[in-house]
Amino acid sequence: MEPTELLIGSRWQASTGSGRTREVKSPFDGSPVGTVALAGPEDVETALAAAERGAAVWRRTPAHERMTILLRAAELADERAGKIAQTISAESGKTITEATGEASRSGDLIRLAAFEGTQLYGETLPLDANRGTGFDKVGFTLRQPCGVVVAITPFNYPALLVLHKLAPALAAGNAVVLKPATSTPLTALELASCFVDAGLPEGVLSVLVGSGGVLGDLLVTDPRVRKISFTGSTTTGEHIARVAGVKKLSLELGASCPVVILPDADLELAASAVALGGYVNAGQVCISVQRVITHPSVTSDFLDALVPKVEAIQTGDPSSTETTMGTLITTAEAERVERAIAQAATDGARILTGGERDGAVVSPAVVADVHPDSAFSQQELFGPAVAVSSAADWESAIAQANGTAYGLGAGVFTSDVAGAIRAVREIDAGSVHINWTPLWRADLMPYGGLKGSGYGKEGPRAAVSEMTEVKTIVLHGRPW
Repeated sequence: MEPTELLIGSRWQASTGSGRTREVKSPFDGSPVGTVALAGPEDVETALAAAERGAAVWRRTPAHERMTILLRAAELADERAGKIAQTISAESGKTITEATGEASRSGDLIRLAAFEGTQLYGETLPLDANRGTGFDKVGFTLRQPCGVVVAITPFNYPALLVLHKLAPALAAGNAVVLKPATSTPLTALELASCFVDAGLPEGVLSVLVGSGGVLGDLLVTDPRVRKISFTGSTTTGEHIARVAGVKKLSLELGASCPVVILPDADLELAASAVALGGYVNAGQVCISVQRVITHPSVTSDFLDALVPKVEAIQTGDPSSTETTMGTLITTAEAERVERAIAQAATDGARILTGGERDGAVVSPAVVADVHPDSAFSQQELFGPAVAVSSAADWESAIAQANGTAYGLGAGVFTSDVAGAIRAVREIDAGSVHINWTPLWRADLMPYGGLKGSGYGKEGPRAAVSEMTEVKTIVLHGRPW
């Protein structure tokens, strides 16, 4: 394995400062996956200077030319999807089936963004409604790219979460400095190669791999950066908000997503959905089901339906098509999740199945009788376990659903239209799903949270809007 060069300003080059490399290893068996060059402070300066120059060129590139380059990048992502999937699985521990599904969405996500980058509409302003003057003037708004965008992404969806930032930013005419998770950098570099090989101009894209402690503040505090798009922990998001200065921010942070199961719900559907929505990617998904809130009259039947489905989940080698749940990202994370499940039992909950650890694998767990105020409910688990609590009435269920600091996604199972409408109105979450769990996302839809789950929206149309700024233009004529 040869060390990978840094991508700075759309060109591969050696580090100007760090000179260090990092070996990326499989979380499943510790085998080497690849080697990456680590960026240092000097590389941050080189990348930002290149981005400032690149942004000046890219914003003057007609939208149809930008779209042509992005569509070529999408074709390359399609052609390389198999290799990208293997990389995702190897470096993240995600099953090859899940990784293939993620990689297969890459090309279409780029195409969605490419189109939205050509749709920067403005609006006309009715200046003649202004008392006394305005009839001899014409006003309208004009959207333009922010300039330099810093994108910071986590490990759990190393292709999709990179592209949900990178593709809209480029489509809108921005230059981007991307800092991917140090545990899953290879996928980001392969995707970046698709854009570079498609003809992205010099200066427009950099990918800096390295510690957030070394690179983070240098990137987010720099005055040349106009927009920051971050997905990660609430703690880090709060820090960015404190230190970034006057910039546009999109923050997609933590969650503890609830699913409410009402007495009239289809319990078989609910159990099947939770058995999927709580354990995809070993529960390492912001919109994973963490809390299930059931009516006491259906709790027992729901658990009877859920537990066998969870026990049927097959753990093991992520590269095997027979494996249906892979590893956590590190053994340390698996140990943390194991401790959290054990602590829930100490606090009075019942572990109905799972919770055992083998290296970085934690067997999928169902934990019943969880108190809504316990840490197991209130804190983001980011692991393969679902907490089940009861609520005696609709008001209590809503209170529990809204009873954490988070508000990213929620689900409600009911056959009652009135109950569904009430849930949509009263549950404070960025997305509410009726008769499914929050672990469903179409790449084109707006996506983002309320409360402590952050602010700003992703999805290509929403992200392009977030990554552009609005000018007001007034043409002054002579009085008639």
